[in-house]
Amino acid sequence: MSQPAFFDLVPRLRLRDPLAGLLGAAADGILEYRYADAVKWAGHSCPTVAGAWLATATALRRLYGDALPVRGGIRVELREAQSAGNAGVVGGIAGLVTGAAGEGGFKGLNGRQARAGLLAYGVAMTAELRYTRLDTGAALALDYNPAAVPGDPGLGPLLQQVVAGQAGPDERARFAGLWQDRVRRILIEHADDPDLLRIHP
Repeated sequence: MSQPAFFDLVPRLRLRDPLAGLLGAAADGILEYRYADAVKWAGHSCPTVAGAWLATATALRRLYGDALPVRGGIRVELREAQSAGNAGVVGGIAGLVTGAAGEGGFKGLNGRQARAGLLAYGVAMTAELRYTRLDTGAALALDYNPAAVPGDPGLGPLLQQVVAGQAGPDERARFAGLWQDRVRRILIEHADDPDLLRIHP
């Protein structure tokens, strides 16, 4: 897949998935996810996809420290309904990495390794997102504010031309370049920016 070079600069996420190990899908159950995997799931790279990736990476790092996060051992909750805004995209990417799934997810083997019911929308809470370890109950809640990393001023006019079908090849290329540059700045330059990801106490 041809992709922007900065995709490879985004830190990868390694997790241990006991189910993958049990069923022989991965040696010792070790799985690695890259930002490109989130892009493939969503079909595009944008500030929302980048934010979901960063939020999940931040939660895993803070909840597990130097230990490998356990895929399938994390509950993910979103304040918005699945049909609202970009909540479905955010939840889908968080679920891709953590294994958390809605009611249609894997039901488990003899009551173990279940993933169904670990991804919930429309949860009454102050934060936009909350990640909770099932083994310890430790949780991390946060908000994502993409406005903290604004796009180039030329993006708006170019977007209007693109969606109206009035942009030529040069305009489309410039639009795509500026669009991905904002994503790059979110993921690379502002990954630890507290104005971008606000952790709730």
